[in-house]
Amino acid sequence: MAARRALHFVFKVGNRFQTARFYRDVLGMKVLRHEEFEEGCKAACNGPYDGKWSKTMVGFGPEDDHFVAELTYNYGIGDYKLGNDFMGITLASSQAVSNARKLEWPLTEVAEGVFETEAPGGYKFYLQNCSLPQSDPVLKVTLAVSDLHKSLNYWCDLLGMKIYEKDEEKQRALLGYADNQVSSRCPFVFLKLPDLEDLMKRENQKILTPLVSLDTPGKATVQVVILADPDGHEICFVGDEAFRELSKVDPEGSKLLDDAMAADKSDEWFAKHNKPKASG
Repeated sequence: MAARRALHFVFKVGNRFQTARFYRDVLGMKVLRHEEFEEGCKAACNGPYDGKWSKTMVGFGPEDDHFVAELTYNYGIGDYKLGNDFMGITLASSQAVSNARKLEWPLTEVAEGVFETEAPGGYKFYLQNCSLPQSDPVLKVTLAVSDLHKSLNYWCDLLGMKIYEKDEEKQRALLGYADNQVSSRCPFVFLKLPDLEDLMKRENQKILTPLVSLDTPGKATVQVVILADPDGHEICFVGDEAFRELSKVDPEGSKLLDDAMAADKSDEWFAKHNKPKASG
């Protein structure tokens, strides 16, 4: 089996300014790279939209060895309806708890030393008031499933994840590719994408986007295959070599994001014309 690892989770955001404030100033993440696109992604990376959009990668360290968040912003879309699938990201950071208190960002203690908070848009985060002796504070992504047995067959038997914990009574399980990786359902690295695509075809599994090459202006072209698990959660498998080139930390990333936000006058335009932004 080719080497695999969890890379990132994608959030579609409507308020880019407040979102950037949450990830940078509350969680303490850094902007790793920022990219602007003039038209929609042909693999629907930005959703079912054809217009201008941006992608911002944020995390506690480089994508090579940290689990990060991808913040996707579609110009003209003010908010997105949430489903019941995403249940939260858990991270261990006393600094994030301290930052939230200092900035008066709402916190609710849901267990001893564990605080629930929300990113703009309603995405939940669980902050453990401690710091672990490891480089990446992100511990896990939690998603809801309709049939645990069916999901474990998919994620373990087909996609090769390992079960680290399983609770039949509470109907939950903790999965991952390696002991030092976040357990999640999100984009992954997969070195032999044609083999993955062939496997899913043989098993009659849903392929949302067959093997395709995606261009990023001025950067590497990566190959991806996008699948859907039994509950419709999208999983994007990315070729390793090109992704390592694409994902290099850009020291200008934070400035590029700030410049893009300063140049984005869409809020003022909608306010001037007394129109609400569209909902996604």
